[in-house]
Order: sequence, then structure tokens, then C-alpha cells
Amino acid sequence: MNQFIRQLTGVRFVAAFWVVLYHYQPALAAAGLLFPLLHEVLRVGSLGVDLFFTLSGFILAHTYLTKLGPKLQGKPSLNFLWLRLARIYPVHFVMLNVAGLAVVAASLAGSDDARARAWLNPIDYLKQLFLVQEWGSDPSRGWNFVAWSLSMEWLAYLFFPFVALVLWRVKDRLSAPALAALAFLCLTPLLWIGFTRTNDPFLTQGWASSIRVLTEFVAGAFVYLVVRKLTMNGDPSRNVARGALVMTWAIPLAIVIISIALGNIGSLQFPGLPNEAPRLYVIIVPFLVAWIGALALTNRGPTKFLSTRQLVLGGFISYSLYMVHLVWYGLWRAAMSAVGIDGGPLYLISLVGLIGMAVVLAYLMWRFVEEPAREWMRSKIGAKKKPIEEASMEDDGTTPTAVPSGAPSTAADASDAEAASTPTVESTLPLSTKDAAAADFARTNETPPVEVAPDTEPTPKPPSD
Repeated sequence: MNQFIRQLTGVRFVAAFWVVLYHYQPALAAAGLLFPLLHEVLRVGSLGVDLFFTLSGFILAHTYLTKLGPKLQGKPSLNFLWLRLARIYPVHFVMLNVAGLAVVAASLAGSDDARARAWLNPIDYLKQLFLVQEWGSDPSRGWNFVAWSLSMEWLAYLFFPFVALVLWRVKDRLSAPALAALAFLCLTPLLWIGFTRTNDPFLTQGWASSIRVLTEFVAGAFVYLVVRKLTMNGDPSRNVARGALVMTWAIPLAIVIISIALGNIGSLQFPGLPNEAPRLYVIIVPFLVAWIGALALTNRGPTKFLSTRQLVLGGFISYSLYMVHLVWYGLWRAAMSAVGIDGGPLYLISLVGLIGMAVVLAYLMWRFVEEPAREWMRSKIGAKKKPIEEASMEDDGTTPTAVPSGAPSTAADASDAEAASTPTVESTLPLSTKDAAAADFARTNETPPVEVAPDTEPTPKPPSD
């Protein structure tokens, strides 16, 4: 079942880039590129974070179910939390301080006044430092704004050892349809909030952020159980694979149609927020959850594109892209204001530089901060610097040459927002779990890779389930 990890790594880049373009809408509009169809799709770009949350639950269930599911144990749970911190904290710490310095620098340059930022104070800094800024009914956003989702991911990580206990006990007792029903039932609180609140465009009031991450995270975990159930005997059945292929095409199309429809209903728009998602946009979340499951059940269609070297590398840097893009955007806007460019050909050229440099900065952050720090933190609990799946991926020549050892995979994560990658499947059809493990063993001449994401603790043999 490891074959699904590669395409889910590509999904991480799609999610991160969706969020990037969502935040860059004003620049796209000033350049004359924000035409109506694109605008409606980018208005709901904050859903890239929801995609990360769902993917995080899916991958962590895949990774840690055998280790944490049978019973609650202190050391494995603490190791899990440490490995999750190793995944998200180094970049968060760097960007937290870069964001503060950027505001102060802009103030000294005369383009901003740091004193106007209510969040620029020691208390809010400590909340950010300990990843608790988004907890509770009155979130404290600021500094590197996008780090709110890390605070929520950290909350989900703390709950996950208990979630794993439930997943373990239902994984073999319920049918795939029943597990799928539970996955979508988990989303009920979020859908209720999204449908009933008329004055909460960012879903932050009254514990909405916590409800958002926990419902999507657990839904993603149950979708993993569905995929696991449908592939227990190897590859999914022909009908399942065919249905999944149809869904991988149909769901993105449905999301575009729904986004356009919602964006053209006047009563659903939030006053004064033309670039924000309209009310009821949470109806798209179940489609994202289903899309993750569909992508995991086929290696054809969009999955082939998401599994390409370029998209996988994009997935590797997606977390850093998510973390650096908004601070970089603030600096870019300050520079454009300082030189007096607000439109025309020069602005368009600068916009290309804005997006391209965001990707370059993300790569540099990943290459020289995220991965070295992650490897160092992993070594502190005796975990291999390079998880087995990543090693086998490099051995079979599918990892881009620019990718250093220990490349991250799943989202964060974050996202997830979390993702992972495994060796390329040789044919267009999914390999069975047994065949994939045997192929990896032949390539690496070592213990077959465990069915886990790259940031897990290595084990000497594949888990029994």
C-alpha cells in the first residue's frame, strides 16, 4: 500500500501553492491576471490548509497505527511527538523571528510602524513559541500569520495517540462503507459551523479553529482505514480502482464548479472581503477528503502527474513554501511601495519574481534549515537520520538529484500540514503491498521498508497490518 505515498507528496505542493496564490490575490489583481474564473478558485484557496489537515490524519494513521494503536504507552507517544516537532518546529522558529525582524526593519525604513502591530509583544511571542496561539475561543494570530495552522497541527498531534486507540479497535470490525461513513460523519461539526455562522469568515470564533483541524484530521485517519480495507489483499479490485480513477478527475472539477457557483451568489459574500471565500465554502471539504482516498487507490489519471519528479520535489519543499511565502510577500510589497511601482509591465515582471523567489526561498529553507535540523532532532532519540522509505526512493533513482538525504514527505502536516514519498511504481497499475516491499528489498539489499511515512521511527520489519 506504500504506492500511494508518492502522489500524496505531490498533493502537498498543490495544497501549498493554492494557499500561496490565495494570499497573492491582490498582486495578481494589480497585474491584471485575476480573471473571474481564477478569482473564484483562489478565493477558496485557504482550503489548501484543510487539505493539509486531512492529509496529515491520513498519513499519520498509515504511519503510526501499528505502533500507537494497540495500547497507550508513554515512550512511543513521546517519541511520536518529538518526531513531529522535528518535522515542523525548526522552520517555525526561524520564520517566527524573521517575521518579527521584518516588521521592525520595515518600521525603521519608514514604510510601517511596528507599534501599530498589537501582536508584537512578549506574551504573543511566547504563545507562538510554544505553538498555542490558536488554542481556545480567542486565537492570537500574528508574527508569521500562517503559523496558526501549526498550532492546530500540534493540538492534533497531542490527541493522536488517543485517536490511534480508536482507529485500532475499529479497523477490522467495520466494513469499508461504514468506515467511510464515519469519516464524513466526523466533518459534521465543521459543516454545522460553516453553514450556520454568518459573521465568521475565517472560522476562528468560539473554538472553530480547533473544531476545524480535529474534524478534518480524524476524517483523514478514517479515510486511511477505508483505503487499508480496500487493499488488504493487495491491489484494490478493478471496480474500486476504476471508481477511484473517475473520482480523481471528477472531484477537482466539482470543486471548481462549486467555487464558481458560491462566488456568484450575492447573499453568500462577506461584506468588504472580496478575496475571501463566501459562506458555505466548507461544503468543499468533504470533496477534498474523498479526493485523498481516491488518489490513494489508483496510479492512473491525475495520480501520474502528482507522482512526477517535479511534483514530488515540490511536495518536499511545500512546508517551507507555506511558511516563507507570506513574510516574503510582505517584504516584496514594502519594496514595491518604496520604488513606486503599482502596475504596468514592471509590476508584472516583479510578480513573476515574487512567485519564483518564494519557491527559491522555500527550497533554501528546506535544504539548509528544515532537513538538517530535522535530522539532528531525530538523532537525539536514536532514530535514523534518513528513514527507510526515503533511502529506498533515492536508491531506485526516482528522487531528484537536488534532493538531499532525509527529504520530508507528508504534511503539516500543516500540514500539514505532512506527506511522504515512496519508490516510483514501474507500471501504470498499482503494485501490491507485497510486491512493492519485495521490489524495494531487491533494490536496497536491506530490510524491506515499513509501511510508514519518512519521519517515523524505523522498525526492523513491516507491521503486521
